[in-house]
Amino acid sequence: MGAIIVSTLVLVAIFAPLIAPYDPSIRAGAPFSPPSAEHLLGTNDVGQDILSELIFGTRVSLMVGVVAASAAMLIGTTIGLVGGYFPRVGGIIMRGVDVVLVLPFLPLLIVLSTYLGRSVLNTILVIAFLIWAPTARVIRSQVLSLSRRDYVTAARSMNAGDGYIIRRHVLPRTFLLAIGEFVAATSAAILLESSLSFLGLGDPLQKSWGSVLYWAQARGAFLTPAWQWWVLPPGVLIMLAALGFALLGYALEQKINPRLRRA
Repeated sequence: MGAIIVSTLVLVAIFAPLIAPYDPSIRAGAPFSPPSAEHLLGTNDVGQDILSELIFGTRVSLMVGVVAASAAMLIGTTIGLVGGYFPRVGGIIMRGVDVVLVLPFLPLLIVLSTYLGRSVLNTILVIAFLIWAPTARVIRSQVLSLSRRDYVTAARSMNAGDGYIIRRHVLPRTFLLAIGEFVAATSAAILLESSLSFLGLGDPLQKSWGSVLYWAQARGAFLTPAWQWWVLPPGVLIMLAALGFALLGYALEQKINPRLRRA
């Protein structure tokens, strides 16, 4: 089910120009029009088609989620590898990871986004900075276990270099775990991007699910019948994306854990 949801969202993002009935940036009907045959999800306060906004918003929301999660996975995996394979520096590194984990998450997210400015790139950087630490901790635990395995000890006894051991024996056996962390991080990144955009801290020039909710709130849709077609659909999409990646991550975990134990 998770794979189906995620695949559907990816296809919608890729083929958005072909699927969307209107250009989301133009006025396509009367303001606050309820759902109809011409506008399946109605229009917003300036007459833009909400369905088209959500279809194109899928691109931005997924792109931010995937790129931020990729950056977080790269940072977390690198730090976890170093911290787990080199015990002397691992303790120091993990203290830094602990600091990141205990930082007040939402206030820091808001402060950094406000300071850096409202753009897609800055949103990705802020989210990646805040979600890499769990990956680092998980990868380090796996590397600590792998570094005590017989094949690693044998490689060291044959004077194999640390770089060779990491590339040949350690990194391949942490790859599946890193993929699982990437899926979980993507779900978190999508939720964070939606939260920032809903608070008005996202890129004002880009359509995303969170920005649709922001403008709905700013124009009072929560207090009118328009919430049914302006507030509910983006909320459902955010929920479906988080659910899809969560289910996909759970399915991957069921396959990954037995392999990790055998490794």
